[in-house]
Amino acid sequence: MLRPLRRPQVVIVGAGFGGLQAAKALASTPVNIVLVDTHNHHCFQPLLYQVATAALSPADVAWPIRAIVRAQKNVRVIMAQVTGVDVQARRVHTSEIDLPYDYLVLATGSTHSYFGHDDWAPFAPGLKHIADATEIRRRFLLAFERAEVVEDEAERTRLLTFVIVGGGATGVEMAGAIAEVARRTLRHDFRRIDPRKSRIILLEAGPRLLPSFPEHLSDYATRSLQSMGVQVELNRTVTGCDAQGVSLGGDRIEAATVVWAAGVVASPAAQWIGAEHDRAGRVKVNADLSVAGRPEIFAVGDTATIADRDGKPVPGIAPAAKQMGTYAGKVIAARVLGQTAPPPFAYRHLGELATIGRKSAVVKLGFFQLTGFLGWLFWSAIHIYFLIGLRNRFVVAVNWLWSYMTFQRGARLIGIAPGSLRSPSPPLRRGG
Repeated sequence: MLRPLRRPQVVIVGAGFGGLQAAKALASTPVNIVLVDTHNHHCFQPLLYQVATAALSPADVAWPIRAIVRAQKNVRVIMAQVTGVDVQARRVHTSEIDLPYDYLVLATGSTHSYFGHDDWAPFAPGLKHIADATEIRRRFLLAFERAEVVEDEAERTRLLTFVIVGGGATGVEMAGAIAEVARRTLRHDFRRIDPRKSRIILLEAGPRLLPSFPEHLSDYATRSLQSMGVQVELNRTVTGCDAQGVSLGGDRIEAATVVWAAGVVASPAAQWIGAEHDRAGRVKVNADLSVAGRPEIFAVGDTATIADRDGKPVPGIAPAAKQMGTYAGKVIAARVLGQTAPPPFAYRHLGELATIGRKSAVVKLGFFQLTGFLGWLFWSAIHIYFLIGLRNRFVVAVNWLWSYMTFQRGARLIGIAPGSLRSPSPPLRRGG
């Protein structure tokens, strides 16, 4: 009697946009999929800034991975930290278990880049995960609480100064949201301080905000932020960062809360497999998203770098990761089923969006462009549509409507450890 052939095993590292799409593309293929992630949830990163500024709670923008793939019976989920890959033995090493693979999809995403100054990280958290968002929210809200009781005027000014480093979409959205909370949401909540006098500073090393947008939309974003009271400083490079604030060459900004939105670097996936990579650590892939010399290994999303039709690198945004994940899944399916491989990967740019506060946004979808309130409505509809689950869409829509009508933020809880109320910043002092 013939024994049944073993089903190929596909290991997907990372349950972000790219990893989930790869798994979904293999739903009807006779393979066993192991989906590995450090966290037990998938996070909708485009809305993390709203968690950081108390508009949404973490549960509104994150979903358990197991629940997402529950109906897909060929997927097994493992919560573990990947520590390396043995490409010769075809095994993925994790903190919990070693996983053999026939095909490997690396969808490990990216993390914050401090351009060689990783020692700045404790003082200027970035925004990539739920934990980042809740930590920023804690520091942001605690700054107002501390300012209400502090006696020293200089310290009160420092506490009410908020610096956002980086003028891309995340930086613009964070600056607008913080200004909105300070100028509107909190204006009647304190007795000794006036939150409206807070200083919100957006620093950009380049000549304009939103550099991937057309110049007139960048100018619109700048004017909109300035009208909200945000101090926009262009061509300003951060040269130092500590618990007391940031340095800009010979200048100094004393600030208790600094948010880093200036750059990203890929995960160490390229090092795991010994692959060629670019300066940001992204794996250089072939036209079918496989790794050179390793046709069984694929890299997608922020883990990979590949040029689009115009010869420009595919951007590290959610739609690109989803397209790459779907394509990698189709290539693997074609190989398993003995079918003709799909044509080379071709990225379709769907457009770019960024919101500026509660009633303004910039939208560019090909020749279609919107600004102001209509842009904000379009931005809101698109983001609600791409949320996972009817409950989350409903909750987010209701929260946004409530916030728009009342200027209130429903997730203003501060999580602090006992004895840590003294300072919203890390317990480190200048020079310590």
